[in-house]
Amino acid sequence: MKGRYVLLSLVMLVVGFLISFSYQLTSEKPNNNVASSAQWKREFELKEKLIVQEERNRDLQQELYRNQEKVREYEENLKNEKRIFYNLVEDVERFRMYVGEVGVHGQGIEVTLKDASYIPDTENVNNYIVHENHIFKVVNELLISGASAISINGQRLSHDSYIYCNGPVITVDGNQYPAPFVISAIGDTNVLKPALNIAGGVVEQLVYDNIEVIVEEKSDIKMDPLLQENKNP
Repeated sequence: MKGRYVLLSLVMLVVGFLISFSYQLTSEKPNNNVASSAQWKREFELKEKLIVQEERNRDLQQELYRNQEKVREYEENLKNEKRIFYNLVEDVERFRMYVGEVGVHGQGIEVTLKDASYIPDTENVNNYIVHENHIFKVVNELLISGASAISINGQRLSHDSYIYCNGPVITVDGNQYPAPFVISAIGDTNVLKPALNIAGGVVEQLVYDNIEVIVEEKSDIKMDPLLQENKNP
């Protein structure tokens, strides 16, 4: 009888232990589920934030690209403006040289025109001397070829200079000069000289008109400003 109680007690003890273990296991499962749910929610929030941040980064990259394009445009505009201003300064200096406001010097050529050394007795003397049209041919060709400054017998020409023939002399801006006439031009000798000497060009035309022509290269030609006397009142 006593052994039966002992066995019953042992059985009850085991059953109690199993019930207790089962309850504890059942209690732990919901906690794990709660933990897993919270972790998933946290991961989802982080992913959402990451997606938002990536989209923001893409927007910022596009904005940066647009700003870089604007900077490049500004730089290009500034470069063009500098080039325009530089060209304007060059043009102003060139025009000042043309109108004779500044003294100039540089390499160039000298073209000497002389009356014919021999004039037949039966010929008209006017067909063997230098006339204003001969001067014009040389001056125009030099200007077309890029001469920056021109003078005749030391008389510098300006944009409104006038030249005309008066018998054996040439009048330049009111000043008379006899032959020979020395036309000086500052510019690139590799351009000016060939321009005069091309086949059928100015030199050949002058020789055909019985004019003696000498073309020489000069390393340094100096010309004073036309208005120099007005600068010292």
